Amino acid sequence: MTLTDLADRLQQVDTTAMCDADKTLRVMDHGIRARSAGIRIAAPAFTVRCRGDFLAVLRAIESASAGDVIVVDGDAQEIALGGELFARGALARGLAGIIVDGGYRDLGYIATCPLPVYSRFTTPLAGTTSKLGQLQVPVACGGVVVNPGDIVLADDEGIIVVSLADLDSLLASAAAIKDAEGRLIEHLDHGGTLSDGLNLADHVDALKQGNASALRFLL
Repeated sequence: MTLTDLADRLQQVDTTAMCDADKTLRVMDHGIRARSAGIRIAAPAFTVRCRGDFLAVLRAIESASAGDVIVVDGDAQEIALGGELFARGALARGLAGIIVDGGYRDLGYIATCPLPVYSRFTTPLAGTTSKLGQLQVPVACGGVVVNPGDIVLADDEGIIVVSLADLDSLLASAAAIKDAEGRLIEHLDHGGTLSDGLNLADHVDALKQGNASALRFLL
């Protein structure tokens, strides 16, 4: 699947539908927040591990391929591992975004930046530039493991991480959920009820009797 195909298919779903399709998905915790004007990401991860030093992030921005998202394991330290220059540099190289489990700065620019930038903290205090760090290794970001090449999806709801091998079937399932939701929304807009479009009564009865059941769309 090309990045263009991925972006097109993601437009038909969202992270909520993806999580409904697979409740075991890796979801970054709410501490990783959008700092930029742009927020949507659908891109393979280029991973970075560093501690109090942002040289590895600079190396990643200059090494990653166009369309990659930089995912930084900064050990959740309140130290800026990027700022305006890094965001501008990522834009110049056609990258898809920057996600930092650590600090970011220069919010005066970042707040208007079209490149999606996420971080756990904002702080004026930047790290050092004397440690190489590590590139393209499994990292921890937002409480989940991110491997090089994993697909990172971000929108208004949050950030999820999906193995490339699972992506195609997951997108298909999420699209089916969005279609069903759309039919129910249309039904509600025309005066219908949730009970009309869901097996609510049967589901509740089954659970009361101790039977296995699942809540389903009927429309």
